[in-house]
Amino acid sequence: MAKIAHNAATLVALYGARNIGLMGVTKVVCGAPEVAKILLDEGFRMLADSKIVNLKKMREAGIKAKLVLLRSPALSEIDAVIKYSDISLNTELFVIEKLSEAALKNHLVHKIIVMVEMGDLREGIMPGTLETFIEHVVKLEGIQIVGIGVNFACFGGVKPNNEKMIELSQLATMIETKFAFPLSIVSGGNSANYNWFMNTTDVTKVNNLRLGESIYLGRETLNRQVIPGLYTDAFTLITEVIEAKMKPSMPYGEIGQNAFGEVPEFCDRGMMNRIILGIGKQDVLISGLTPVLDIEILGSSSDHMVVNAKESKLQVGDEVTFNLNYGALLSVMTSPYVSKKYSHALKVIY
Repeated sequence: MAKIAHNAATLVALYGARNIGLMGVTKVVCGAPEVAKILLDEGFRMLADSKIVNLKKMREAGIKAKLVLLRSPALSEIDAVIKYSDISLNTELFVIEKLSEAALKNHLVHKIIVMVEMGDLREGIMPGTLETFIEHVVKLEGIQIVGIGVNFACFGGVKPNNEKMIELSQLATMIETKFAFPLSIVSGGNSANYNWFMNTTDVTKVNNLRLGESIYLGRETLNRQVIPGLYTDAFTLITEVIEAKMKPSMPYGEIGQNAFGEVPEFCDRGMMNRIILGIGKQDVLISGLTPVLDIEILGSSSDHMVVNAKESKLQVGDEVTFNLNYGALLSVMTSPYVSKKYSHALKVIY
């Protein structure tokens, strides 16, 4: 937890120096209140998650932050959105109309951020239709537009740059001028915005970013480069050796499909010091793991990972530690089969 706290505080200071506030994205840690409290302690005031159940978990744990639903609400969860989020990201007029009805029924005002499409082709309203969209939304009771936002490098891999940020700022200015109300949030993206931020001379009207991977893994998300001064190993996965034997490197017998419908191919490397770890594809994205020891992941089934132990001399009962990329962290945190331990020392997941 100390490393998460360090990363969080460093990022708050870095972006805050140019008046950019941050939402701490908690979806990769499944809304863990332990992590949410750390983010609040280090200066985050808004926490964002794509799962209502995670927002509910934080709300019921007494987390004193503005909670943001990080994706467009589903019609089936409108009442829960009103109950557990202070702000939601929206792109569909019909959904906002239903949020309005639910807000009025509950005698409150629900705040929204309108997401704009700028090339990544995930969620967002096309810029040419934004003015008409806003015209409809401002007529709805129980709804307050507090910002606009844009997404980058999540689906299409599109990079945020000066041109995109200027366009977003111009749209914000248009809304404020045309409709005569201020936008407190102009959210320019996520952890992918680091390089733009470090190289631009003008952040324009952008005053918010939504950060997840930068906090938890210390990296920007365009090239997965380490952000100077941040820890990349705040999370580790530790699993146990359940078999250790010398075996051939080539399967023998007639070959068909494996458990996942693949026909595997192998190279003959002679006899090999092979170990099996008690974890597999049901638990974690194997391709996102990097072993700390000099060993080689050969593959996995649903609950076995097969490893070339090389010269490590690993034996049954030994623990093996892995670093994780974002995909592996997301999968292992979501898995009910992997126990999580939060520590104020150096390691977080066991």
